[in-house]
Amino acid sequence: MRDLPSIDPELINDLQTRGMRLVDPRVGHESRRGGAGPSDHKAVNFGDTTVMVPVHTAPAFDSPYLVEAPDADGRARITKEGSEVARIRFPNRPRFYDLTTADGIPYNKIAVLHSRDVLATTILQTCIRYESRKKTCQFCSIGQSLAAGRTVAHKTPSQLAEVAKAAVELDGVKHMVMTTGTPAGKDRGAAVLAESARAVKAVVDLPIQVQCEPPEDDSWHERMKDAGADALGMHLEAVTPEVRERIMPGKASVPLEKYFSSFEAAVKVFGRGQVSTYILAGLGDTREAILDMSTRLVAMGVYPFVVPFVPISGTPLESHPAPKSDFMASILAPLAQIVIDGGLKASDIKAGCGKCGACSALSTYEKLRIPA
Repeated sequence: MRDLPSIDPELINDLQTRGMRLVDPRVGHESRRGGAGPSDHKAVNFGDTTVMVPVHTAPAFDSPYLVEAPDADGRARITKEGSEVARIRFPNRPRFYDLTTADGIPYNKIAVLHSRDVLATTILQTCIRYESRKKTCQFCSIGQSLAAGRTVAHKTPSQLAEVAKAAVELDGVKHMVMTTGTPAGKDRGAAVLAESARAVKAVVDLPIQVQCEPPEDDSWHERMKDAGADALGMHLEAVTPEVRERIMPGKASVPLEKYFSSFEAAVKVFGRGQVSTYILAGLGDTREAILDMSTRLVAMGVYPFVVPFVPISGTPLESHPAPKSDFMASILAPLAQIVIDGGLKASDIKAGCGKCGACSALSTYEKLRIPA
């Protein structure tokens, strides 16, 4: 069985919106259920491209895509209604998962492998938004993995440094994502991100993206950068006020104007293209609204990482439909051109979700320069 030479972004869109069924759910390294995201996915390799595809969601259970058991060389066929559409490999279980920290915590409760070479951690597995049903982001499952005992509430700087060093040395991890639930302080998590980045950079030269809500004081951007953060993510998720208020009422209390002023301040510190935002398509924002917001962001030097919404089990939106693949294509194809024309590319980001690109077909559209 030979790997197919390239991957079609339309196929990525369809897989990421409809999910896939596995003949053998044990293949590859274990997928995550719940958590800060991406959750309920499985990483698969299409040649040199790694894609995160939902496997534990409601759409995935009824998906027309079936992944056969791998052959002796570790390659597997994806079929749709009996016809082969692609051949893939599954990334192996990382070796650092078999270790425990000096204080006895399994490494994979401190940080996990995303895609095939990205280390990811949620430093604070609690959030002021999640603790109130009236404030919680309807798509979020940050508390699920904590409740299930798959992680710890607060990862210490020393634990993160220990795991990051091992992940680089044992598994060739190339960059790291540090996110956090939002604490009560005005720094919005920037303080814990700064101390964690500083600890990791003290033991291993690993590019780091930190992710938090906009800190009240813009001086935190400089402090996170000085501590070792190479890139920053401040995630809008939804782009219009009405969708923000309906889907994430607590987070919507931080107005869009605050995001824009914080983006502007952050770009001055981290540089064009090193500040990004996550936008979930399929929550109610129109194609035009997402592209208009993305155009504004790119002009500011902010990379708009648009991904399809994935309904995660156990959340208020678990029954919300995933977007259609043609809806995603109608956004991502022109967005790739907007990004390219603005001088921003996923491949130029130093670390983080946009650089990884596994949760969206956007970077594949960028590479192929597909015309809008």
